Amino acid sequence: MAANNTSFKKYLKWLWFLALAPVVGIILIMFMASWGWFGPLPTVEELENPKNYLASEIVSADGKVIGKYFLENRTHVRFEELSPYLPQALIATEDERYLSHSGIDFRGLARAIAKLGSSGGASTISQQLSKMLFTEQVASSKFQRVFQKFKEWIIAVELERRYTKEEILVMYLNRYDFLNLAVGIESAAQIYFNSSVDSLDVLESATLVGMLKNSSYYNPRRFPERVEERRNVVLSQMVRNNFLSRLEADSLKKIPMELDYQRAGHNDGLAPYFREYLRGFMREWIDKNPKPDGTEYNLYTDGLKIYTTVDSRMQQYAEESMRAHMSNLQRVFYKHWEGRKNAPFQDLGSADIERLMQQAVRRSERYRVARKNDLPRDSIDLEFNTPREMSVFSWDGEIDTVMTPMDSIRYYKWFLQTGMLSMDPETGFIKAWVGGIDHKHFKYDHVRLGKRQVGSTFKPFVYVTAIDQKKYSPCYEVPNVPVRFEKEEWGLLKDWQPKNSDDEYGGQLSLKQGLAESVNTITAYLMKQVGPKPVIEMARNLGVEGEIPEQPAICLGTPDLSLHEMVGAYGTFANDGIYTEPTAVLRIEDKYGIVLAEFNPMTREVMSAETAYTAVSLLQGVTEYGTGIRLRTKWGDYSYINDVVTGYPYEFENPIAGKTGTTQNHSDGWFMGMVPNLVTGVWVGAEDRAAHFRSIAYGQGATMALPIWANYMKKCYADKTLTVSKAEFDPPESGVGIELNCEVYEQKQKANNVNFDEIEF
Repeated sequence: MAANNTSFKKYLKWLWFLALAPVVGIILIMFMASWGWFGPLPTVEELENPKNYLASEIVSADGKVIGKYFLENRTHVRFEELSPYLPQALIATEDERYLSHSGIDFRGLARAIAKLGSSGGASTISQQLSKMLFTEQVASSKFQRVFQKFKEWIIAVELERRYTKEEILVMYLNRYDFLNLAVGIESAAQIYFNSSVDSLDVLESATLVGMLKNSSYYNPRRFPERVEERRNVVLSQMVRNNFLSRLEADSLKKIPMELDYQRAGHNDGLAPYFREYLRGFMREWIDKNPKPDGTEYNLYTDGLKIYTTVDSRMQQYAEESMRAHMSNLQRVFYKHWEGRKNAPFQDLGSADIERLMQQAVRRSERYRVARKNDLPRDSIDLEFNTPREMSVFSWDGEIDTVMTPMDSIRYYKWFLQTGMLSMDPETGFIKAWVGGIDHKHFKYDHVRLGKRQVGSTFKPFVYVTAIDQKKYSPCYEVPNVPVRFEKEEWGLLKDWQPKNSDDEYGGQLSLKQGLAESVNTITAYLMKQVGPKPVIEMARNLGVEGEIPEQPAICLGTPDLSLHEMVGAYGTFANDGIYTEPTAVLRIEDKYGIVLAEFNPMTREVMSAETAYTAVSLLQGVTEYGTGIRLRTKWGDYSYINDVVTGYPYEFENPIAGKTGTTQNHSDGWFMGMVPNLVTGVWVGAEDRAAHFRSIAYGQGATMALPIWANYMKKCYADKTLTVSKAEFDPPESGVGIELNCEVYEQKQKANNVNFDEIEF
C-alpha cells in the first residue's frame, strides 16, 4: 500500500512538472529575452522615439496636400484623425481582445498552440507593431523565429507600458506598407481612394484593413477580386464584434469594390513643375538653416510641412485648361505642316536641322552618361542610332514603341510647349504654376527657367515709362508714320526704322489704340521720346532681371525674359504701382508643427498709383477692341481657320486688362491677362524657335496663348468657392490727374488748338 502511495506521489510530481514546465520555461525564456540573451533589445529612447522616415508634405493654400518628398511615402496621423471605421475593422479582424490584454493575448496563444496554428496566429496588434519597428529581418528558420517571437513579446509589453491603446493602434497603421508607394494609412487613403484618412467610409476602411494580412497577396491593383473577398471577411468580423449589424454587412458586401487610384511618383499629381522648383528652394533653405543640434534637415525623411501659396483648385483648372488647348493646338500644328519638307522647321535646310539634332543629342541625359563613361564617339553614335523599346509622350497617352534615341529626339521636336503662372498682384502669392505640357517627358520649366523673346508684351514698359515721365494721357494721339532711329544718334550699326506688322500707315492713333492694336510705330515714337535707358530702369524696378540691351529695338520686345519676371512686372500695374515679388512659400514647419521659417514677399514702390491706373486703362483697350478682342466674342462673330477651331466663344463681360505678344516668325505666343486680384501670364512655343506656325493667323499670341488664359478664368469664375474678381479696377484714392476719358480729352485739346503737324518724328 505504501509502495502504491509512493508511486502515486511520484506520478503526481511528474504530472505537475510536465504541466508547469512549459509555463516555467516560457517565463524563463522571456526573462532571458528581456536580459538580451537572444539579441539586443531597443533602448528606452528607441521605444519612446521609434525611427520613422516621414515624407515632407507640400500643402496648398486651401489646405490640400499637393505633393510629397519622400524615401518612404509616409505621413503620420493622430488617432482622432482616423475614420471611426478603421479602428473598428482593425480590432475586429486582427486582435479581438486588443482592449483587454497588455500586449500578449494568452487566450489566443493557447488556442494557437492547441491547434498548432491551423486557425491563425496569436500575434496582437502590439506584437505586430514591435515586429515592424524592431525586427529588421524575419528569421528563415522556425527555431530562430521562436526566439524572435519572444523578443517581440517583451517589446510589445514595453510598448503597452509606454503608450495608450489608441497610440499603439495608430502607430501600427502609420507604419504599415500598403504597397504602390503607400506607406502608412494616410498615404493609402490618398493613393487607393483619393481621400483623406478621416473621410474613409466603412467599405474603404475594410478594404485597407484587409490588406494588413498580406499587402502583396491582397494588392487591390493586381488582385481586385481577391481583395474584395478579403474585404467581405473583414465586414463579417465587424458583425461578429458588434460593430455592424448583419443586415448592414450583407448590403455592403453586394457593393463592388471601387478604387480611385492616384499615382504618387514625383511626375504625378498636381503642380509637378512647381514641386520641382520647390525642391530647389528647400535645398537652399536647408543649407542655410540647420537644426538646433547643428545637423541638417532631411527633406525626404524629416516630415517637414511646406505651406505654399498655390491654390489646388486654381492649379487644377490651370492644368486642365492647358491640356485642353495644347492638345488641340498640337493637332492643328501637325495638320498645318502635313506633307511639307523639313517640317516643322521654317526656312531651315537639312544641314541646319542636323545641327539642331546634334545639339539636342549633346544636351540629353543619355549623352552625358555616355561621356561620363568615356565612350568613344562611334559608340555614342551607335547608341543613338540603335532601335530600342521605349515609351514616348502623346496627347492620347504614352505610346510603347520601338525607335532609335535619335528618332525620339526628332519626334519630340514637333511638340509645342507652354508655361503659365497666376499670381495675386497685391500679396504676390502664386496661385497656379504650369511649367510645361508633361513633367515626365519634358522636365524643363518654362515658368522660371525658360527665357523667350517677349514680343509686344514688353511694350507696356515703354508706355508706362513715357507716362511716368511726361504724364501722357491714353488719349494722346500720335501720327501713325514710320519712326527712324539714326545710327549716329543712337549708336546703331545702321539706321533702324521699325515697320508695322500689317505694313499699313497713315492717320493718327491714340496711345490706347496703339497699344490695343499693338502698332509698332506708336511704341517707337514713345521710345524716341524717352530713350532705352529709362525703359530698362523701369523694367528693372518691375522685377525684370534678364538681359536687356540698351538699344531702341527693345521697344518691340526683343529681350528674352521669363514668364516669372513678366507676371511679377504686370502685377505692379494692378497693385497701384507697388511691385510685389512673386512668392510661393508661406512657412515651413517641422513634424511637430513648430514653425521653422515664415516668408513675406519683398515690395517696393515703382510708380505712382496714378501712373499704374493709367497703364491699366491702356491695357483694357487690348481686350475691348484690340488684339485680345476674342475674349469678348460671341458665337455669331467667331472665326474659323482652315476649318480648325482655334479657340472658343468666351463672352467675357467683366473688366480685363491684357496684352498679347507675338515674336518674329511667330515663334512665341504670349498673353498677359489681369483682373483686379489676379494676374496670369501664358507663353506658348516650340523648343526650337525655328519650329513654328507659318502664318500669323495661327502663330499669334491671341491664338496660341490667350485660349489657355480664357479657359482658366472661365473655370475660376465658375467655382463659387473662389473669389476671383469681376469688378472694375479701383482708381487711386487720391484721384487721377491724367485725363482718361477720350471725349473730354478731345474737347480739351480742341480748346488748346494742338497742331499735330508740328510734331517732329
